[in-house]
Amino acid sequence: MSESYISVSQVNMYLKSIFEAEIMLQNICVYGEVSSYNISNGIAYFNLKDESGMLNCVLFGANNFQAPNIGDMVLVKGSMSYYAKGGKLSFNAVTIMPYGRGLLYEKFLQLKAELEAKGYFDPSHKKPIPVKVKRIGVVSSETGAVIRDIIDVTHRRNNTIDIILYPVKVQGVGADKEIAAGIDFFSKYNDVDVVIVARGGGSMEDLEPFNSEIVANATYRCEKPIVSAVGHETDFTIIDFVSDLRAPTPSAAAEIVAWDKSLEIENIRSYIYSIDKMLASKLNILSKDIDIFVQKLDNCAKGVADSCYNSVSRVVDKLSFDKILNNNIVELDKLSLTLNNYNPNKLSHMGYSKVLQNNINITSINSVDFNQDVQISFIDGNIKCKISE
Repeated sequence: MSESYISVSQVNMYLKSIFEAEIMLQNICVYGEVSSYNISNGIAYFNLKDESGMLNCVLFGANNFQAPNIGDMVLVKGSMSYYAKGGKLSFNAVTIMPYGRGLLYEKFLQLKAELEAKGYFDPSHKKPIPVKVKRIGVVSSETGAVIRDIIDVTHRRNNTIDIILYPVKVQGVGADKEIAAGIDFFSKYNDVDVVIVARGGGSMEDLEPFNSEIVANATYRCEKPIVSAVGHETDFTIIDFVSDLRAPTPSAAAEIVAWDKSLEIENIRSYIYSIDKMLASKLNILSKDIDIFVQKLDNCAKGVADSCYNSVSRVVDKLSFDKILNNNIVELDKLSLTLNNYNPNKLSHMGYSKVLQNNINITSINSVDFNQDVQISFIDGNIKCKISE
């Protein structure tokens, strides 16, 4: 009778062997909500639950992991184990992490490794961002703050830049296909210079479309430079590694892509100022050269003018001299005629003579006395007379 019974230990060991032999229960990942969590001697004892079940878990080396809060969704990796001595079934976890960073993060790392092996992240494949962008293509949601921030920052820096939006879903089912379609559209659209793929921050689940292979492929084959601006500065997605440039935020992407018009205006003013100074210097040199040339020309002209003036003066002087000479000849003729009228010879022939007394000309009868001697001078000689009457 006793040979048909088995001990408790045998039952427990048998159960233990069953669980350990079941491959489907070994090295698996389980997610659920933390309903309790306690640590003792570096070992965490906690329960995971979902809508219809609960699982007892044990985590050795719990101090190496961040303790979750009650109600957190977590992902644990480990194996089912039956504790034969205590007769308890539990899940022996080797890692614990927030669920949002669990399966998705492993998927992210796996895809990242595959794409890196294919050369998708190779710097030689990355295209430079144009310096003077005229039109930006944006793949993002048409609602929310992201597109508004991009427009505001771009137009603050340069209101001449156009922005074309390709509206897409940025999370949820089908978002990855819409994002890839937007990238493909701008790849062939000749009127944009650069493409910004953007969305705001969120959980890893929210950013999942940007960690998809379809978006990575569209980004890699895009013929236009792509700037990824997904999430916050601490968020990294697959498109960040494949794109030509990663911006920490959508606003930062606009700052990077949009060239500052005010700086360009300042540069133009600086160029104009430099040109103005150069022209002023050149004009100053030319002015001095012109002054020297004018001085030489003036000296030359003055010499020519002086020569001409001297020649003219000589002619004028000659003409004046002849006129004066003619006038003097006329005057001389008049004087000669007058002088001739007073010529003693002529007067002598006319019967006139000069009377002197003691060699003094007698010009009046009152100048002589009765019986006084006088001398009468003729053209051919002198006579002495006595005044008798």
